Amino acid sequence: MIPRLVIAAPSSGSGKTTVATGLMAALRARGLRISPHKVGPDYIDPGYHALATGRPGRNLDPWLQGEERVAPLFLHGAAGCDVAVVEGVMGLFDGRGESDFASTAHVARLLDAPVVLVVDAARQSRSVAAVVHGFATFDARVRVGGVVLNRVGSDRHEELCRAALAEAGVPVLGAIRRDEAVVTPSRHLGLVPAAERKGEAVAAVERLAALVSRSCDLDALLRLAASAPPLDGTPWDPTNPAPPLDATPWHPEERPVQVERPVVAVAGGAAFTFGYAEHVELLRAAGAEVVTFDPLRDERLPEGTGGLVIGGGFPEVYAAELAANEPLRAEVAAFAGPIAAECAGLLYLCEELDGRPMCGRVPGRASMTSRLTLGYREAVAVGHSPLTRPGERYRGHEFHRTTVAYRSGPLFRWDGGSDGYGDALVTASYLHLHWAGRPETAQRLVSSSRSPSVLR
Repeated sequence: MIPRLVIAAPSSGSGKTTVATGLMAALRARGLRISPHKVGPDYIDPGYHALATGRPGRNLDPWLQGEERVAPLFLHGAAGCDVAVVEGVMGLFDGRGESDFASTAHVARLLDAPVVLVVDAARQSRSVAAVVHGFATFDARVRVGGVVLNRVGSDRHEELCRAALAEAGVPVLGAIRRDEAVVTPSRHLGLVPAAERKGEAVAAVERLAALVSRSCDLDALLRLAASAPPLDGTPWDPTNPAPPLDATPWHPEERPVQVERPVVAVAGGAAFTFGYAEHVELLRAAGAEVVTFDPLRDERLPEGTGGLVIGGGFPEVYAAELAANEPLRAEVAAFAGPIAAECAGLLYLCEELDGRPMCGRVPGRASMTSRLTLGYREAVAVGHSPLTRPGERYRGHEFHRTTVAYRSGPLFRWDGGSDGYGDALVTASYLHLHWAGRPETAQRLVSSSRSPSVLR
């Protein structure tokens, strides 16, 4: 029995992150153990959730993970917690394409969780009730248990909204006044990640906790969370995630010498802040020792590194600093083990990024554009690499404003015509994967990681 709430909204920009993050931090301040979750593929909001709760922010995404894994992954993340808070994505019913698949409503149904609707009350009063009534009755399988009004202008404005919602029969669980002091800075791909703001981000989360504590009925929210029924299912287990399709190195006859626990180095630091908690758990379960390194600061890879994971982030913001770290770029260029790179990792492996030299492992040049590429993708692997086999299908997502002009490739082809790059050691593309949906990815990487005796 895990008390749980889904924080949703009629649309993006209504204040879901403010309410969800502030609620997590406010409940933690009461001494409760909070399990933080985010619907969809987003990496940035879970970073703030982690600050608010002291636990890894975890994503729930039926498209990336498979809808059959959403409840098990939730149970895995929420183990030992007093209450779980799930922040939604976009509008409550906005899913992939014309359906609500992978929407907040879809996840709320999979978790059998009550929904708190965050409504931006600016520039309306009685009409708020019509909006809420529509959302509460649109799908009988989704239970809207209450409303938090955001950006309320005055006492009178709040009274009008509450009176209208009383007629609609939907409880008001909070009313948040307009407060520019809690605005989180943004840039070309959304909010600035918490890992880049450090102490400033901690202070911002503390302000959100205070805001929600004074503006919302925490006891009523906890009662609503406790009304969720028992959730059937077995928690996801990274040591036994699913039978692998094929977890062996792609040249079994050339299997490298294996150490008992090969070191897999995972890029971190301010330039590489995107990653899912389950990836590290799967790598460890597959037998790896996982060590983090910072391409902005570290001039050497961790001792004995046998495999590299370079995930997403903002290398375009730190291109000059990455280029200046010539010793590490040279070591990555000469690295003789498997490399898994996504989006930011792809850019770092290219020959250059916006005219600045990078590692040169991928034959292509990357550059910023004004065009946002965003959305779910279904990809087909067209070649061998440490992670892929020809003909395999992968579900992922893209989120970037850069482009790569390749001189050779590709590794992936997916809807929209994009490509990725792969060879005997490198798997690199814009495609973000969630390895819980493809656990053989981690198993293949670890089994292909070479021993230090082979590398040195």
